[in-house]
Amino acid sequence: MITPSELEESFQDFNKNFKKWVPDGIFQVGLESLCEMGLVNKDDFDDEEPDEVTQYFHVLETPDKITLYNEKFAVWIVPKMINEVPTTLTYISQIQKEKPNLELVFSTEGVYNAPKFILKILQHFLIEVIDTDAIISSIGKKN
Repeated sequence: MITPSELEESFQDFNKNFKKWVPDGIFQVGLESLCEMGLVNKDDFDDEEPDEVTQYFHVLETPDKITLYNEKFAVWIVPKMINEVPTTLTYISQIQKEKPNLELVFSTEGVYNAPKFILKILQHFLIEVIDTDAIISSIGKKN
């Protein structure tokens, strides 16, 4: 499994070469994007049951970020002040060949900058990555 120092090295590389790793920019979360993701149902956020996708992570906490990782993903949750607005950037990377490969970065602010929103959005994107990988790996396989 990847080590904490390797995770930190990858995170620093992602930030130093941000335009290389995130050519499409940061995905801004708002009401419209939450609707598109099907995440505006209040009952979804009141559910206290941990979701299978987000409960199997090791956690590293430092003063500047929280790192979640397992054998498939590395996630960095980074609170920042951007233009004097409390904002959280969440980096999602898939671990391939023992190295994180940054898939996307999303940003939450205002009423959406709450742990329940961030974790539900994170879960949505992790499931999306898992589903996409399943589709890609099934292409070309014979039944």
